[in-house]
Amino acid sequence: MKQQQFTIESNAAIAHQVYELRLSGDAGALATPGQFVNVQVGNAYLRRPLSVAKWDDRGMTLIYKVVGSGTDWLAQQPTGARLDILTGLGTGFDLKKARKHPLLVGGGVGLPPLYQLGIELIKMGCQPRLIMGFASERDVFYQKEFEQLMPVTLMTQDGSAGGKGLVTDASLQAQDSFLYACGPIPMLKALHALPLDGQFSLEERMGCGFGACMGCTIQTAKGPRRVCHEGPVFSKEDLLW
Repeated sequence: MKQQQFTIESNAAIAHQVYELRLSGDAGALATPGQFVNVQVGNAYLRRPLSVAKWDDRGMTLIYKVVGSGTDWLAQQPTGARLDILTGLGTGFDLKKARKHPLLVGGGVGLPPLYQLGIELIKMGCQPRLIMGFASERDVFYQKEFEQLMPVTLMTQDGSAGGKGLVTDASLQAQDSFLYACGPIPMLKALHALPLDGQFSLEERMGCGFGACMGCTIQTAKGPRRVCHEGPVFSKEDLLW
């Protein structure tokens, strides 16, 4: 974990209530896709945990949805503003478990961590594909960005873009060999029932974001585990679903 200042390079809406925040600064504390950061928002007591879509030696890109006063404050911050951020939080996806044809599944704002994951898997010689799910066409983001990396299947619940239905309505392929998933808990529970080994990135309300307050603890096959510290990524066999 590292606390530091980042500078906003851009902060723009890319879908309904969804923003892409590009930051310059030292993102070196991020070691693996699936880790997250905790952003100080105005004078709020608690920071806001946000997903990291990608990073490099110049900075990182976060994607967030405006759901309350904290993220609303963040959406109003201009280019050049400085943000106080804790980086390198959580345990991300285990790339050592990667297989030749991994299946990535993301729902809504659970999608961002899969972008850097896709980049890293391709570097390793894997051939990932993605199923991305949203409520409707107005919620869709990063479709073109992902399509530049891998084959993409788009699903929307109302059928306004891509196929109609949930991500679980998209067909599995014989080559699918390992599952990486991130999104709302009902989606993850449905995916957990699929006949694929995998890893799941959980969404959970957090207090401190680094394991001190125990507020995001869940029960697993290995006993109580903190989503912000031992997670947010857990192996399929550890989840009691």
